[in-house]
Amino acid sequence: MSEVAGPPVEVVAGVIRDKTGRILLARRTEGRDLAGLWEFPGGKREPGETPEAALARELHEELGITVDCGAPLIAVPQRYPHKRLRLDVRQIAAWRGTVKGHEGQALVWAPPHTLATYAMPPADIPVVAALLQPDRYLVTPAPNGSDAAWLEWLEAALVKGVRRVQLRAPHCPPARWARLVEAAVDACRRHGADVLINGDLALARAMDAGVHLRAEQLAELDARPFPKDQRVAASCHTLADLQRAQAIGCDFAVLGPVADTPTHPGETPIGWDGFARLREDVALPIYAIGGMTVDDIAIARANGAQGIAAIRALWG
Repeated sequence: MSEVAGPPVEVVAGVIRDKTGRILLARRTEGRDLAGLWEFPGGKREPGETPEAALARELHEELGITVDCGAPLIAVPQRYPHKRLRLDVRQIAAWRGTVKGHEGQALVWAPPHTLATYAMPPADIPVVAALLQPDRYLVTPAPNGSDAAWLEWLEAALVKGVRRVQLRAPHCPPARWARLVEAAVDACRRHGADVLINGDLALARAMDAGVHLRAEQLAELDARPFPKDQRVAASCHTLADLQRAQAIGCDFAVLGPVADTPTHPGETPIGWDGFARLREDVALPIYAIGGMTVDDIAIARANGAQGIAAIRALWG
């Protein structure tokens, strides 16, 4: 995609829920960019406005409601053919009034599990993932000790709330790894966690688990290797990797290293600015990896990430 000059347009949007937990979407009207697509309500932030003031003004003008802004959810940098924008999305803690489309826009109250079925602009797609999918992605270390100890550490991570796991064990003998994977997949399912197996498509199929593609595997694929009910993710380091992951229909990607990490010594970290620049050109949910801890989730979300992927920070 060609470069678009100038700073991004600052846009704010709100996640508005009704008493049953449904979420409000608005349809872009004819004559606007991306007409007909559904989005989280909001609009442009004017110079000198805080994000909270801009969102309160926009929602009052568009919907006729008064709102109390809550916590930030995610801020998505996105590049379009003719502009760049940064979509700053906030939870709406409370609202008063009667919701009505004052600009002629169609509105719908969508149950959360249906959000992904609505056609949306690229910047809004990661917002759905931020609402519905885990903000941390555990990558397992190699089982250098006993199998029992490794499985105990996995169980401890799941008890602490990890709900998405990549089973990865470089250089582990195949027979031993197959036994560990079977037990690990069972543990993840008992805790309701997504589980993906690194690199081994045959083992993932045998376990009916998802697969996490290595970057070199990704480059060789022309299509998604699994059906939609089995997760497919990919490790990415470049814009070309991300675009390939999106083109073949990956559910999410991991991008980095963002910071220095002992597991990839000598690799130059891309930093948060580099992460955000690469984030601009795809609509995939993307985890930041490389030197990440749980304390980095907020800054990751502020740069458009789904959250963080890590080994040490999430293990056990």
